[in-house]
Amino acid sequence: MTELRIATRSSPLAKWQANRVAADLRQRWPGLRTRLVPVTAAADVDLATPLYRLGTVGVFCKEVQALVLSGAADCGVHSAKDLPTTLPDGLVMAAVLTRGDPRDALIGTPSIAALPSGALIGTSSLRRQAQLAAARPDLRFVALRGNVQTRLAKIAQGEATATILAQAGLMRLGLARAGTPLDPLVEMTPPPAQGAIAVDCRADDRLTRFRLAAIADRTTATAIAIERTVLAGLAGGCSLPLGAHAWRAADGWHLRIRLGTATRLVEGAWRGPAADLASQALAALRDGAEPKLVNPH
Repeated sequence: MTELRIATRSSPLAKWQANRVAADLRQRWPGLRTRLVPVTAAADVDLATPLYRLGTVGVFCKEVQALVLSGAADCGVHSAKDLPTTLPDGLVMAAVLTRGDPRDALIGTPSIAALPSGALIGTSSLRRQAQLAAARPDLRFVALRGNVQTRLAKIAQGEATATILAQAGLMRLGLARAGTPLDPLVEMTPPPAQGAIAVDCRADDRLTRFRLAAIADRTTATAIAIERTVLAGLAGGCSLPLGAHAWRAADGWHLRIRLGTATRLVEGAWRGPAADLASQALAALRDGAEPKLVNPH
């Protein structure tokens, strides 16, 4: 009987995801014991500062990764969208689980069109701001942070007319009916890797890497690799208003991009071999693709 220690943030959603990884591992490796090692991320404490102003990458990952690197945990579980495109030295992404729903969901109103003129939208995401502003230039924005339950409560209390949350997170917490999913191709293209759960571990821990490989999903790993390659190529992090959604269909791999720039929303779609999609998108996006802030306050 052996034990695998799983580092995770302390939020309800993060613990749900860590427990999902633990359950998958126990099913694949009967007799393996698992134990969560929770940690509070600094970004979960400072809820007043918009994410794009925190001045660093991996703000939701670094405390979890520090536990793994120190040997206090064997692996760390993350929302894949939170992982920086370059992992710290000594860590590898050992598994990506089968992707959940990648879409964003609108909370507080049945549709973007139904929002009243000048409605106040609670979101700290520059990506969501850019895409909403392109569809509805009349909308106003206010920073809204906190875990899923906190943000739902703020909308119920009238702090903003509406907000947008990841549909996968709502589903994992049993709150799928709280919002209306948005079309990822024409309404709200999600960020790279949304809906996927990623697990990292020490590069030299061969046993843990072997165990984690058994619960990995190759199709999901390919999809988020395409999306994250675009993000890396644009030197982007949480401050880049980039929507990138890759998926495999009967006719091959597809990639949809929506990027807020200094003057407009740049959009594009590509189809072809997985290995070519990111480079095609980057070649089209690099000219003039400067991030912009859309009414950040």
